Amino acid sequence: MLDARQLEALAAVLEHGGFGSAAAALNLTLSAVSLRIKALETTLGQRVLVRGKVVRATPAGQSLLAHIKQVRLMEADLLEGRIQRSGVGAHWQSLSVAVNADSLSSWFLPAVAPVLARYHILLDLVIDDQDHTHEALKSGDVAACVSTQATAMRGCMAESLGVMRYRCVGSPALVQKCQTRSGVVSAHRLLATPAVIFNRKDGLQDLFLAQHFDLQTPQYPRHHVPAVDAFESALASGMGWGMASDLLLAARPSQLPLVEVLPGSAVDVPLYWHHWIRESTAAQRLTHAVKAAAKVLRT
Repeated sequence: MLDARQLEALAAVLEHGGFGSAAAALNLTLSAVSLRIKALETTLGQRVLVRGKVVRATPAGQSLLAHIKQVRLMEADLLEGRIQRSGVGAHWQSLSVAVNADSLSSWFLPAVAPVLARYHILLDLVIDDQDHTHEALKSGDVAACVSTQATAMRGCMAESLGVMRYRCVGSPALVQKCQTRSGVVSAHRLLATPAVIFNRKDGLQDLFLAQHFDLQTPQYPRHHVPAVDAFESALASGMGWGMASDLLLAARPSQLPLVEVLPGSAVDVPLYWHHWIRESTAAQRLTHAVKAAAKVLRT
């Protein structure tokens, strides 16, 4: 049987980023927190933390953190039931979810907002590239995620949401500069022109170049703009070319035109909703809302 106090200490160290902060949050001494972690590691016969400048979980620690968060959600379900029976005011539950920025800025929030309000669910959002959100679920940082990963990890389900379609776009003037006199886009001119990239994990532009120009690991200048509004503005102002979703392009104001670098040449990114098979009532409600909202990705 795992000791609840030791698990609480582990969660506090990981959530607060260190032993000192965890001790303050738990109102314990630093040595008390350290002893609880050592006792937990002795019980398991393996390390749960990698100690250094930045404390992080080992694979065993990640599994324990995911377990701790699942237990918290189940306890919140029990508490919610008691509150409803007693007639006391609503109890808010917090859910950590990892979502890619394009989904968050388009279909995700508007559709789940009514469910959050109705069932008193608080979202703790982690924003990352769709190829990397799954790492947050794997590490136990979140209870669910939108990801390109098709295979579910042990204890979870991966349900298809549909496809997010991206197009390579830029301002009319910039795209014209990338064309030859005959109006054909030159790969050489495109690679000599800066790209606008969301962050350093963003591989969509490389995927576009591989699919439509047969270019592998190409080199080109890059602007990194990790904010959706600023990213869109950078493209429209002619800073560079970049990958924009059909959902973003459809919602754009007409006074700031963007045109395709290579008309009709899209990159399709399948998305999946990963969640635990055994999840709390609040998480189940969020799952139903996300699956219903993702119909925009299947049209």
